[in-house]
Amino acid sequence: QVQLVESGGGLVQAGGSLRLSCAASGRTFSRYAMGWFRQAPGKERDFVASITWSVGSTDYADSVKGRFTISRDNAKNTVYLQMNSLKPEESAVYYCAAREGLSSRTWSRYGYWGRGTQVTVSS
Repeated sequence: QVQLVESGGGLVQAGGSLRLSCAASGRTFSRYAMGWFRQAPGKERDFVASITWSVGSTDYADSVKGRFTISRDNAKNTVYLQMNSLKPEESAVYYCAAREGLSSRTWSRYGYWGRGTQVTVSS
């Protein structure tokens, strides 16, 4: 049973930083890709970033390139999302997701999800 548990969300001022963590368990993840998505109230779930567990290949939404960094710690089975220069419009619930194989920007291609962590950016 794959389990993903996010942490690290909270309230931050515009321009501030947060680091989200996603602890993964229940599987050997070497052939998996991990993604971060976010969803604000009344809006669709949007791709933020992804990483392949084996080689660490990364992908970012254009809106976060240069500000967000996704990384993983194989020993801890944990994926991180470092978010800098946060904007109020980036307030959302941030979800960690996993899928076997290549990474994807499409949320429906991920079969495993965490419960999410709230990020609120005040102006």
